Amino acid sequence: MEGKKPHNISGLFDEAKKLKDGFLSFQIIHVLRNFHDKLSTIIDDFPRLNDIHPFYGDLLHVLYNKDHYKLALGQINTARNLIGKIAKDYVRLLKYVDSLYRCKSLKVAALGRMCTVIKRVTLAYLEQIRQHMARLPSIDPNTRTLLICGYPNVGKSSFMNKITRADVDVQPYAFTTKSLFVGHTDYKYLRYQVIDTPGILDRPFEDRNIIEMCSITALAHLRAAVLFFLDISGSCGYSIAQQAALFDSIKSLFMNKPLIIEMKLEAMKTLVGHGGEATDVSNVLLTMSTLTEEGVIAVKNAACERLLDQRVEQKMKSKKLNDCLNRFHVAMPKPRDQKERPAFIPQSVLEARAREAEDDAGKESRKLERDLENENGGAGVYSASLKKRYILAHDEWKEDILPEFLDGHNVADFLDPDILMRLEELEREEGVLQGLEEDDDFEMDGAELTPEEQAALTEIRKKKSLLIQQHRIKKSTAESRPTVPRKFDKDKRFTSERMGRQLSSLGLDPSMAVDRARSKSRVVPGEGFKDSAQKKKAIKIAKSSSKNRNKEARRGEADRVIPTLKPKHLFSGKRSTGKTDRR
Repeated sequence: MEGKKPHNISGLFDEAKKLKDGFLSFQIIHVLRNFHDKLSTIIDDFPRLNDIHPFYGDLLHVLYNKDHYKLALGQINTARNLIGKIAKDYVRLLKYVDSLYRCKSLKVAALGRMCTVIKRVTLAYLEQIRQHMARLPSIDPNTRTLLICGYPNVGKSSFMNKITRADVDVQPYAFTTKSLFVGHTDYKYLRYQVIDTPGILDRPFEDRNIIEMCSITALAHLRAAVLFFLDISGSCGYSIAQQAALFDSIKSLFMNKPLIIEMKLEAMKTLVGHGGEATDVSNVLLTMSTLTEEGVIAVKNAACERLLDQRVEQKMKSKKLNDCLNRFHVAMPKPRDQKERPAFIPQSVLEARAREAEDDAGKESRKLERDLENENGGAGVYSASLKKRYILAHDEWKEDILPEFLDGHNVADFLDPDILMRLEELEREEGVLQGLEEDDDFEMDGAELTPEEQAALTEIRKKKSLLIQQHRIKKSTAESRPTVPRKFDKDKRFTSERMGRQLSSLGLDPSMAVDRARSKSRVVPGEGFKDSAQKKKAIKIAKSSSKNRNKEARRGEADRVIPTLKPKHLFSGKRSTGKTDRR
């Protein structure tokens, strides 16, 4: 990155104006300007490690290796300088060319060399850094910060999820957290930044990997309250001696910072129950349980309070405080008299509060799903029932399995709470109709009719059956059936042979119908002329109409092509120096 200054591209415009053909030189300068702007943007947008906060400088060095990072940006800067030098050389060479062809050749050579320089620059490394930096958390090194550290799998991320909304992944194995995670919490109307660091192992500094070095960098550079998590139960997979050795190896990073050692509440109770002495270490050692959330808020409040006291004390010791004291005035109001003036609460409000207190005292607390889950095996064992709140006629119906689809039908379409009542109404209506039909049949019985009425009734019934038969025949004819394309008639239902068989089965002659169906596909004999005179006249008219078309060399009546109006023998080749009236 610390290379030579790039060439001044503004001075090349003056040289380009002096050329006989300045257009080509301006093309070279235009390409130079685009390359220069893009490469300068890449160099300027990447942070300079010496200009940013030391925390971010060391974090970038841990993640990306400072030497490789600077070398990659230095290659971009070198490519920018080389492109500027190439453009300057070729703009100067354009002054001494003797033909336009050589001007174009120099322009192509200049652009080719610029592209070659760009192709040699590897931007994949910088692109990976850019994408990774975009995913880094936004950490403010100067704000109030709580820093969580310790061995892997000791409960750091669980505590983080309890006091913030960061939603860090929690798993029962080590090194679940592989980078810094940031959350925010409030204490006394002030916003605090909580940083969850990856686990650190007790080993030499040079043997630590990138994940552990992220935690070391945060401990070294951030002014924060440190919460060191200690698991004396051994469930994390590491002994107390190993955790104590880690604390001794990094305690130099805790200097001038509020320190709180956090221990699991269950392990502390077990230790005291086995005869351990509960010494007074409440100033440093605190206990809590992320499972029952007992002591979590107390640990957070203690850390925030100590950090706030330290920051206030440091500001009080600073030299700038004396310059600001004359701007502050603390008012201490004195009581006017000994008379008490409590807040006025209406009597109706007091009575309502008393009634609510009585109702709450006599009412049993409703069990929540969380309580039922804890009573029945906990998460992963207890399965909540979504049907127990159903309002049905019988409680034993709640757990019945109701399919969504049955026999190709949507079951919800057939659900009706009043279906039994509707069924009874329908049955009553059918009973009434059947009674009316029986009365009609009794009235229409032949024993009650005279011979003339009996003959008329027989004729009416014959006429009715005949009309029904004719109607059915009419429905089966071609006019009433739907039109089906031939490609969809897979089973050959709509063919003339089938039509003939169907008509024969009805006692009709199908010959005329079959001939009429086939006559549409027969070719009409002859050419369609009445006599030879009419044919000669038609040929004469056709020839006269094609004369103009043949003169214009058209292929037919539909030929509307407009040929090119530039003959090739007049518009091909180069125009060299000399006369231009002939080629």
